[in-house]
Amino acid sequence: MLSLWSKTSGTWINVLTVLLGSGLGLLLRHRLPAAMQQVIIQAVGLLTLYLGITMASDFQGLQAGPLDGVILGLLALVIGGILGEWWQLESRLTGLGEGLKRQLRGGGRFTEGFVAASLLFCVGPMTLLGSFQNGLAGDPTLLTLKATMDGLAAIALTAGYGMGVACSALTVLLVQGLLSLLAGIGATALPDPTQDPQVLLVTGIGGLMILGLGLNLLEITRIRVASFLPALVVGPLLFAVATRL
Repeated sequence: MLSLWSKTSGTWINVLTVLLGSGLGLLLRHRLPAAMQQVIIQAVGLLTLYLGITMASDFQGLQAGPLDGVILGLLALVIGGILGEWWQLESRLTGLGEGLKRQLRGGGRFTEGFVAASLLFCVGPMTLLGSFQNGLAGDPTLLTLKATMDGLAAIALTAGYGMGVACSALTVLLVQGLLSLLAGIGATALPDPTQDPQVLLVTGIGGLMILGLGLNLLEITRIRVASFLPALVVGPLLFAVATRL
């Protein structure tokens, strides 16, 4: 029987690296001119686009009954996006950021940084697979690797957005901690996450969301990424239905 610490150790390490990275970013922020801060955010935005494209490539070769993986991904995004707008997820996440901003007396782009960092750190295959690995076997290796990447990203994002990025550690704690604990409960029902087509479908959907986040960071357009979060659940449900057609 794994202890609570064994199941969630990777999450706590991730929270710590986000906080440390944000602290370093705050130290750098007031020493960099605005143009350099913008370049840092653009660098993170370009890398985010690359990560999104890489994740979305998991759609290739994916088939569920008569439907191609790309079609399933599109349907999941449309249905998930409608549900997300109905539940006002984007507005609620922004409202949470604004509430933290008032409590901590943050300024500038606090809320924008909180939302961007929360989505970047919590939407992706490493969040899902790493949390499952930690919760099932007590192995934090994958989440430790993710924690290192998130810490480095937090330095760059905080230099541009400010204190709001540090508050995304709360989102990481809630999302990854909950996934790790749920993994232990549903251990016998979980497939091999590296090969299961439903996990690949979720990864592809997450990749498209990460692409949207990258476009937001580059200020090319404004995509309501948080509204698509239900698509991560809708996707496997559509897959299950399609395989029975």
